[in-house]
Amino acid sequence: MFAGLKRLMKGESNIDFIGRSKIWLLVSLIVIGVSAIGLFGRQLELSLEFEGGTAFNVPLSTDIGVQEVEEELEQFDAGTPKVQISTSAGGDRELRVSVERIADPAKLDSVTAKLAELAGQSDVDEVNINDVGPSWGRQVSNKALRGLIVFIVLVALYISFRFEWKMAVGALVALFHDLIATAGVYTLLGLQVSPATVIALLTLMGFSLYDTVVVFDKVRENSESLTATSKISYSDMVNRSMNQVLVRSINTSLSSVLPVAGLLFVGVYVFNAETLKDLSLAMFIGALVSTYSSIFVASPILAWLKEREPRYQQIRARIQGGMRAEPATAAAGAGVAASPSSASEAVSAAEKPRTQVRAASRPPPRARRGRGGKRRRR
Repeated sequence: MFAGLKRLMKGESNIDFIGRSKIWLLVSLIVIGVSAIGLFGRQLELSLEFEGGTAFNVPLSTDIGVQEVEEELEQFDAGTPKVQISTSAGGDRELRVSVERIADPAKLDSVTAKLAELAGQSDVDEVNINDVGPSWGRQVSNKALRGLIVFIVLVALYISFRFEWKMAVGALVALFHDLIATAGVYTLLGLQVSPATVIALLTLMGFSLYDTVVVFDKVRENSESLTATSKISYSDMVNRSMNQVLVRSINTSLSSVLPVAGLLFVGVYVFNAETLKDLSLAMFIGALVSTYSSIFVASPILAWLKEREPRYQQIRARIQGGMRAEPATAAAGAGVAASPSSASEAVSAAEKPRTQVRAASRPPPRARRGRGGKRRRR
């Protein structure tokens, strides 16, 4: 375990990110599918700034429940009220009610007086009223949408100019993955979307792009040494690059998630700082999602696009051809050694010249004289 952590800290880990890309793709499709079902099944719960309406905040000094407040407000025909009772760190309680925009002054005074009565306040001046018109809400929504579009266009242009358009495609797919997944979480949990939420999402998209660009910069650096005679493919090179910067990505993510987690769980749920809730909650969810997408979405998409270039297809074909040739050569050599007939032929071929040499080195027969002076061959 410690050896693995040591290799990770040195950038020497060997995790097969690209080889397991189908697993990451399946996880992302499940997340996107669940988020899409949530978005189509239930609409995002927009805050007062987006929808428009009238909000009332009044200190609560009596023991009253949410259901009782809702029943008392039905007589004013102001739509379905949203009632919330919050308690501060000091123990002070506050009643928060938001309804459809009340344009009639007399009706507005009646609702204000009723809420002061329900909250146990004798003075209607204790009720704080915030009235937002529908046109203002539409302006906020349009400005948020324009800001998001401009941000995405500028990001695409920068990455295309700084790196290449295929890296821009991978980064943008990861961005849309983050937006859809975060919106799905908000829908499924019934969380409210406010201007602070939009600001947090724009901040987190910048964080996601930073982590993605770090990986892409390492990929570009390593790709310069990838030639036609290289022994690794483009996907293997992307794997190596991701392992080299993995510890940096982890440290960057932790340094972002931990302060946001402290802001959310300590500031909101311990000290009940409700003004920080929308901002910290969106940043916490977005930080987790963007960390995943920068590693498991953007880089596999880049490898998939680049592997379709003729240059990298030739490298992969040469590597795969070499891998097939080596086992075939080894099997052929093993077959010759194991063949009895080949072995006997080899022995015969080896012994035949040796026999001929031995016969050639034998001295010729000498002639001997026999009786009668005749010579006999011996």
